[in-house]
Amino acid sequence: MTDPAEVHAAAIVIDTHADTPQRFVDEGWDFSSELGSGMINLETARKGNLAAEFFAAWVEPTQWRGRYAFRTLQLIDGIHQQVRKHPGTMRLCLTPDDIIRAHADGIFAALIGIEGGHSIEADLGLLRSFHQLGARYMTLTWSNSNEWADSSGDLDDPTVPHHDGLTAFGRSVVREMNRLGMMVDVSHVSDKTFWDVLQTTHAPIIASHSSARALTDSPRNLTDDMLRAIATNNGVVMVNFYPSFISDQWRATWASTLSQREPLYAAASAPYLERGEPVPYFVPLEVDRKFYAEELRMELPLVPLDALIDHFDYVAHVAGIDHVGIGTDFDGFGLLPSGIRNAGDLPRITKALMERGYTAEHMKKLLGGNLLRVFAEVQAEAATE
Repeated sequence: MTDPAEVHAAAIVIDTHADTPQRFVDEGWDFSSELGSGMINLETARKGNLAAEFFAAWVEPTQWRGRYAFRTLQLIDGIHQQVRKHPGTMRLCLTPDDIIRAHADGIFAALIGIEGGHSIEADLGLLRSFHQLGARYMTLTWSNSNEWADSSGDLDDPTVPHHDGLTAFGRSVVREMNRLGMMVDVSHVSDKTFWDVLQTTHAPIIASHSSARALTDSPRNLTDDMLRAIATNNGVVMVNFYPSFISDQWRATWASTLSQREPLYAAASAPYLERGEPVPYFVPLEVDRKFYAEELRMELPLVPLDALIDHFDYVAHVAGIDHVGIGTDFDGFGLLPSGIRNAGDLPRITKALMERGYTAEHMKKLLGGNLLRVFAEVQAEAATE
């Protein structure tokens, strides 16, 4: 089988990160509805042969301060309600075998991840409760450091308390996740936290949505040493589609416009703040899309698809083909690379990589097989506890 379309159609395609639960809760949007300004719905998932999606429960750390667990529960409930509404087309999956069975039945597999360890409010009981509700990975930090782990996003902020990586409690979080069979996700963490995790875990880890730092010098991306270490750990790195993590030029130019965007964010947020409500995340995303269309389209072309493919190719060469996968970050930012409008365009990833010499067997691994292996190993390790 050498036709990329056939290869893609035959694979179990898994994406480990989409921020869509905010649409379920804040917009009252239904996963079977028209896509609107989003990046994934049931229709585009079918078109892109996307078999399984890990929906991320992400809690904005400033507006929800003091209510992190509450907001996490809202988002998890939003995922459960979508599954309840669509019993014939969506299924909540808790294991790799669940994904395989759902795929065989022609049903979209919905899985849950937690993005940001602040969600557990430094309480292992909450971690266990979220696991019981279906969460099968947790990103140890978001862009904010929490009480027990440092993030890559605020190390330069002197007002934020840091811990030089993981605290003793942070190590207990990793060990408890190992015991539960919950994948430990190192996207967003600081470099020191990353290495502390590898010293602590006895199960493979994932980076659910991170790209290669050698190609794009963002602290959110992974160095070559990190890529090789995850391979040694038998984990997997899921490549992120966010333009600022796959193009230095884009990242620099976009960052340079922040002073222009800030008053636009403030104006769009004002009605919510006046009502004493948290600002839904779709508000700044809409500002970003509008600002790009009106101010930057000619000056800053969309990141070319080849730049994204370069990151897949690089991770595969440094870590190995057994340690790379897809972590789109759909609905977590405003703009995608050129050629990727939504989940329906995922076959273009397969086509582009096969044009670079990747085989059908390579693509089976990258598109979902590697994640299934790691997921199974994490759960098998837990079973030995």
